[in-house]
Amino acid sequence: MVSEIPSTEPSIMLSSKRKIRVLAAFAALLLSALGVGCRGFFVNPTLTTVTVGPSGADIQIGKTLQMVATGTYDDGSTKTLTGNILWSSSDTSIATVSDSGLATGVLFGSAVITATSGTVSGSTTLNVSLANIIKIEVTPTTWSMQIADDKQFTAIATVQGGQQFDITDSAQWTSSNTSIAIIDSGGLASGVAAGTVSITATSDNITSNSATLTITP
Repeated sequence: MVSEIPSTEPSIMLSSKRKIRVLAAFAALLLSALGVGCRGFFVNPTLTTVTVGPSGADIQIGKTLQMVATGTYDDGSTKTLTGNILWSSSDTSIATVSDSGLATGVLFGSAVITATSGTVSGSTTLNVSLANIIKIEVTPTTWSMQIADDKQFTAIATVQGGQQFDITDSAQWTSSNTSIAIIDSGGLASGVAAGTVSITATSDNITSNSATLTITP
């Protein structure tokens, strides 16, 4: 009589199932650990500075200009900021700026345009200039002073429609003879030597009347 050899298939199958369960559990733990590690490794960069451009731009009254805010991050990367940006103007009587950064010139002068993202902000100066100037008048029209004295001149621009603006600080000032008298960018003339010169102011390709300045010893 031949005795039967017990089958080992059930025990082998059971062992294989246990191995599969152990491997599956290990894989799950490994994936979980990798997920935590990746979340810790890929940290969103932090915004450090905001730059507003174009820098020192000029627009005319009634015209618009799109301002752009660029963010720089602590990892060295940069990108244009479009969402969650708060735009503001230091003087809305001179220039306004919309929620999207579109600036509009309102009145002659300068305003600071600022973009803020969270606690980080940046700004630039926007200059609003005149258009359609038809006349510039410099006063006083005649003046006499001694060498080394100073005199402040004023330039008033008249635009189409008759509205007038003080452009003393933005006009280009000229002395006909700088060896006799000089004049700075703000219209302040200083005597250098005895003689007579003509003082003029120019803006938007329009030149003023000539004011006569006499320097005496």
